[in-house]
Amino acid sequence: MQDTTEQELMFDVTVIGAGPAGLAAALAADRAGAKTLLIEREARLGGILKQCIHDGFGLVRFGEKLSGPEYAERFIEQLPLSGVTVWTLSFVSEIRRDSLDSLLTIISREGIRRVRTRSLIFATGCRERTSRQIGVNGRHCAGVFTAGTAQYYTNILGKLPTKRCVILGSGDIGLIMARRLTLEGAEVVGVYEAKPTPSGLTRNVSQCLWDFDVPLYTSKTVTRVFGDARLSAVEVSSVDARMRPIAGTEEIIPCDALILSVGLIPENELAESIGVPIDSKTKGAVVDERNETLLRGVFACGNALHVNDLVDYVSESGEIAGEAAAEKCQPCRWLLPVECDESLLYIVPQRLIRNSDKKERVFFFRASRDMDDAILTVTKGGTTIYTKRFSHLRPPEMERLPIDFLPQDLAGSEPLRFHLEESSND
Repeated sequence: MQDTTEQELMFDVTVIGAGPAGLAAALAADRAGAKTLLIEREARLGGILKQCIHDGFGLVRFGEKLSGPEYAERFIEQLPLSGVTVWTLSFVSEIRRDSLDSLLTIISREGIRRVRTRSLIFATGCRERTSRQIGVNGRHCAGVFTAGTAQYYTNILGKLPTKRCVILGSGDIGLIMARRLTLEGAEVVGVYEAKPTPSGLTRNVSQCLWDFDVPLYTSKTVTRVFGDARLSAVEVSSVDARMRPIAGTEEIIPCDALILSVGLIPENELAESIGVPIDSKTKGAVVDERNETLLRGVFACGNALHVNDLVDYVSESGEIAGEAAAEKCQPCRWLLPVECDESLLYIVPQRLIRNSDKKERVFFFRASRDMDDAILTVTKGGTTIYTKRFSHLRPPEMERLPIDFLPQDLAGSEPLRFHLEESSND
């Protein structure tokens, strides 16, 4: 048997996934002087942006509205001018840890490759929930799509997947597809949302539904699908406060497609395979402010870390991870836990480096419910060290919060605790 150690290729930083986070991470690591490898399982770079032909990308980073492909191209066109090695149609089948290095087995058209890397960045994005994951009953017939799949059919393949459809879930991709399918001549019967309020951004509800007379039905969900070879109808029911279907409220809606926009899950199977601790709230890795996981030399960024609203923040996350991963001598970390109560859905990062010389730390969070005139309080050991007032907070809208800490703010082992509360002032 041939000795495989001679075939190992050496890199300082390896990035898995060439969507917006991975592109930004690879370029940042290269700028910092690291020998960098970027691995992408598809034939083209850009991740989900390739099929997002609507505009609205890049307002924060570039100050202009770009389509998804245009935004991705701003990064892709930098690759030939960099030293980044890019492998497409390459799939990471196994990762093993050897001391502080990571050993990757990669399957590609060239065969099996093995890579040893000092730092590893997971930029693997997220996946959509399916009908089976949300408990829709009925036969598994053709015509049930996730919103991303419907978008791929329409924007990449040029195939209209439906003539008359129901959209379940008011996530942003579902809202955008309601508009896109309407523009292509399909009839969108309605967008049905089990929650009492929409799950997508306010601007998308306005621009994708109201502007195109697409109805939105809240506190309603799809409970059953009908059809043999192809979907012919769906059953819609009202739900109670606990989002359980209410008997007697069933309604049958004839349609040829059900499009699901019912949430995204960070793609972290590879990270979990090497023991990266996962946050139960975000379903992404537990990281510090440099996006380094609790495994030294392993980083996570973008939607693999937590689901973002704006691609601009995805790129920012990748750059932070890329710059940190490129450091040849990783500093010793004294980690401080960061926690939140039930008033927040989550807080990222979940750890802070107490011995860091940086004052500003950037946090991302979502409120657990709609709040007006809310006050965020950060405490440590019972002492309030930071407060900020927000005029309005909604769970679908992520907040980016930079905080400057003094050294004494992070002293001691007590965790930082984040709490939101609506102001009682009139």
